[in-house]
Amino acid sequence: MSSRVRASVLPLAGTDAGRAQLTIGAGGDRTMELDRAAEADVFAELDVLAARGEKFSVLSEEAGHRSFGADYPLVLVDPVDGSLNAKQGVPFFGVMLALVDGPTIADTVAGCVVNLINGDVWTAIRKQGARRGGKPIEVMQRTEGKRLELIALESTPSALAVARGLVQRSGKIRILGSMALAITHTAAGSFDAFCAPVPVRVFDMAASLLILAEAGGIATDLAGNPLGSLPCGLETRSSLICAPSRDLHATAMRALAGE
Repeated sequence: MSSRVRASVLPLAGTDAGRAQLTIGAGGDRTMELDRAAEADVFAELDVLAARGEKFSVLSEEAGHRSFGADYPLVLVDPVDGSLNAKQGVPFFGVMLALVDGPTIADTVAGCVVNLINGDVWTAIRKQGARRGGKPIEVMQRTEGKRLELIALESTPSALAVARGLVQRSGKIRILGSMALAITHTAAGSFDAFCAPVPVRVFDMAASLLILAEAGGIATDLAGNPLGSLPCGLETRSSLICAPSRDLHATAMRALAGE
């Protein structure tokens, strides 16, 4: 799926044709031509599976819910995560695919996030570990002791105030524009923490959160509540703070609290 999406989206990224405004997608955002093209590629592959007799459903950010004969397993699809980057020609966006066998985030069975610029593939299967490029993820060792050296955010300008404590206690920050990819890099230890200070769609996190968990990382909302019971729907939103280890998550939570 990701190979087809990559072949379609890369020529459209940063172009007037790719930015062409179409309709409002099921997730509430404006669908652009590059979103439509990516989703069409995903559904073309899913149609092949259905023709072989597989029964499942799909929930896509653009098309919404579509049944292929069964409620579960449910395939979650964000055809272009970081579509604003793609629209503007900023080379950091990907495709998110997750498979769930129940209604909540905790029911995620498998996840895949692919960087559509360089083809970097991140995958995880529940209770079987996380991989990058087919190899088990080896979490990067820290060099700064208990200090938060580098963090990533997904935020509107006005919401940065919510994460002020975390920002002030970090050496450097990055706002990359693709939440799925930012969380996968956090899973690998590239970031000491990733924070979304305002509620973001849980749907967009499903694959990345499984990759994070299978690599040994921790994710909660900003109040420290676990995310597993949240429904896998387009409407479900939550704040997020995640880290590649329990110790770093605790450090980030203290920083958020201004301690």
